[in-house]
Amino acid sequence: MLCIFLKYSRLTSFFYLCIQIVLQINFLCYRYGLSGGIRMHMADALLSPAMGGIMWAATTATIVYSARKVQNQLDDRKIPLMGVLGSFVFAAQMINFAIPGTGSSGHLGGGLLLAILLGPYGAFLTLASVLTVQALFFADGGLLALGANIFNLGFFPCFIAYPCIYKKITGSRLSQQKLITGSVIAALIGLQLGAFGVVLQTYFSGISVLPLTSFLLVMQPIHLAIGLVEGLATAGVITFIWKARPEILGLAMNEKPLGSLPIKNVIIGLLAATALTGGLLAWYASENPDGLEWSIEKITGSPEFESQSQPLHNKLQSVQEKTGLMPDYSFGSKDEADEGSRAENRAGTTVAGLFGGFLVLAIAMLMGFFLKKRNTAA
Repeated sequence: MLCIFLKYSRLTSFFYLCIQIVLQINFLCYRYGLSGGIRMHMADALLSPAMGGIMWAATTATIVYSARKVQNQLDDRKIPLMGVLGSFVFAAQMINFAIPGTGSSGHLGGGLLLAILLGPYGAFLTLASVLTVQALFFADGGLLALGANIFNLGFFPCFIAYPCIYKKITGSRLSQQKLITGSVIAALIGLQLGAFGVVLQTYFSGISVLPLTSFLLVMQPIHLAIGLVEGLATAGVITFIWKARPEILGLAMNEKPLGSLPIKNVIIGLLAATALTGGLLAWYASENPDGLEWSIEKITGSPEFESQSQPLHNKLQSVQEKTGLMPDYSFGSKDEADEGSRAENRAGTTVAGLFGGFLVLAIAMLMGFFLKKRNTAA
């Protein structure tokens, strides 16, 4: 009886702490946010076909490389963890938190969090599945820009910030202070590099309405604030998991399978946090433009501008209109929503959060099982 009591006490504590983590991530949303649109990533209008193609090539090469490297790390426990963490990041990205005093908002990237818990290769693949689901089914970010979005949000945190910053700070002997410091500094640097990447990609696409220097001077500072929130949120999640299952961090750092490590409670807790975030807390996403839209508005006077109207842009937009089951994570366009339709919008957000989380979970796990089977056959 005592063993059963202790087991369920630990599980209850896990649920409680997961909810605490989610509430910390969304504190600014409750205080400053309102129900609003949830759009987060680069649109096709920001890229020329040539630059979009270059970023697609770079991202595809990184996906192939990561798939080959991660095969030896996959087992019956790490594959579900990839799926659940991907689902959690999808839900967490639906939360646009306001940046006080700026009129802007931000969202978690999730790349660093995934890298710490899965290693850089599994993290990049998992984040790619998240962003692909967002672009295809929710029209969040353009299809031409998908390669750039995956690269900016995945490559820099997974392959630069994590190994070069986070691991150097934390070392092999982890402590809470090292975890917090490493998470915050790595998140700041990773997001700064990602924002800088957006600026360069836009510049080399010939977008004349966004001059290089002017765009740089607004993009970098606002993403410092967003990076600070991401770092603190990442530190909160990582610190808890370190206390609950420190072996996960150690095995990920050494790029090894989880083996027989019991992670059932971690999986259950993350699923609960995902459902709570995507199904309920996403209602309170800030309606302020995100860091990218805010920066564009500061320069052009509008958070969006017309597409370049090139044939490739038009074709990809047509494809996205057909695949986008719930544009803007709702049953209808939130741009036209009024006070009377708030209940419908919230219902749409809940369905989108749960449905999208399930899609990411399924895709990430199928990808993991495929790579594992391929490695076994080889």
